[in-house]
Amino acid sequence: MGTRFRRATCASTAVALLTLAGSLAAADPAAAAATRIRLGSASDVSRTTWQGPAFTMNGDGKIIASSMTAAIDAIRGGTGSLDVVVIAGSAPGSGSPTPECDASMALPGVNSCTSWTLTAASDGNNSQVNTDVRNAEFVYFAGGDQCRYAAWKGSALEASVESVVAKGGGSGGGSAGHHINSPVVYDACKGSITSAEALANPYDSYATFTTGMFEWENYGGVINDSHFRARDRMGRTMAFVARAIKDGRTSGGKAWGVGVEEGGSLLLDKNGRATLYGKEAYVVLGDHQPEQASAGKPLTFSDYKIWRLGPGQTYDFKNRPTCGYYLRSITNGIADANLYTGSPQNTCGTPGGTSALAETEANDTRTTANDATALAYPASLTGSMKSATDRDYFRVAFAAGERVDIHCAIPDGAYDADLYLLDSGGSTIDRSVNDGVGTDESLTFTRTAAGSGTYYVELDAYQGSGSSPYTCTLTKT
Repeated sequence: MGTRFRRATCASTAVALLTLAGSLAAADPAAAAATRIRLGSASDVSRTTWQGPAFTMNGDGKIIASSMTAAIDAIRGGTGSLDVVVIAGSAPGSGSPTPECDASMALPGVNSCTSWTLTAASDGNNSQVNTDVRNAEFVYFAGGDQCRYAAWKGSALEASVESVVAKGGGSGGGSAGHHINSPVVYDACKGSITSAEALANPYDSYATFTTGMFEWENYGGVINDSHFRARDRMGRTMAFVARAIKDGRTSGGKAWGVGVEEGGSLLLDKNGRATLYGKEAYVVLGDHQPEQASAGKPLTFSDYKIWRLGPGQTYDFKNRPTCGYYLRSITNGIADANLYTGSPQNTCGTPGGTSALAETEANDTRTTANDATALAYPASLTGSMKSATDRDYFRVAFAAGERVDIHCAIPDGAYDADLYLLDSGGSTIDRSVNDGVGTDESLTFTRTAAGSGTYYVELDAYQGSGSSPYTCTLTKT
């Protein structure tokens, strides 16, 4: 059996933060340990309408700049700014006391970021905490211990976060914060469980769950898991899915596990479409009762359907796919080989023709652009920044009323490339110019003019070069 542990309450660290922040919450005595640090503007944004919701589901505790930027842009509709609140169950062990707010304040469109460290269940009813949350447009749950977050079920804080989403804002989190944003939460209130332990006994006492805290639209029947491949958590997610079905925690005899790798982030938009940024993610579907799932006995469950998502790929949680998966089974607690890779049993196909185009040089100007107008959607464009001055152009066509999402996955450690969308005359309509080698780029465009029009997707080398390929995924709604 693996080592079992519970994280201790970091009361001494919280007290130290009080001195650092100089902002002890003036709330009821039970919430005296809560600490508040605000960065950016001292005043909240005042605005009547927002364009979300949007959610970020991260594989570890860090803010992923590309997905957070996309969420912020979706919520604010590309104009103005918004306020972020970060909720943490304990203070960081070292370094900045506000790492998530530091990262958020570096992004465009952020007016302020307020970090709250809450160490007691009663802190969920702290009046200043709830005022800050309700005045914000995005709430991010930091990494740490999801059991502390689950203790706020039924509190004023739960209702406050739900009010942010209801007004068109968003929620998200990493690691423990990723766990708490699914409707079935592996709460780890008795300690962490490994895949081997969960498969040997899916009713192990360390497999504990909280159901019905946050139930975001289009995301029903889901159990989130984090640090997915790095800590080999596919097996335990399979066990969690079997438990959810067997125990009736989800409806319709089905449950979905969503595992995100460290450095990965799923951005879920208001239409239920999730787009992956950074490292890989997996969707694991159990669509029947387990053949064996009972206390003290190893799990048997045949034919889980598994989708592996790479950067820029999408999964439609509103209209969940029935194709594109591979199959894996658990037999008497033993998992099939190659849980993290597999050939799809049935591909989704590409009606209307091919959906991928690799660049052909020279395509360094609009007049020599590679023609992508005949691609079926979702479509992908691939190429590389072959020199420090390389530019790649692709000609595309959009019809009236079409919304197009463009996400370019830039290879880690290779180069910094910037994304532009140009009109037929070469004028820039929109751009994504995130800083950093290997940082993804994304933008969204809706054609409001009548008829169809010609546009150009342009990738520019900003820093560095190399043969490692980028992939730009275009989706239409």
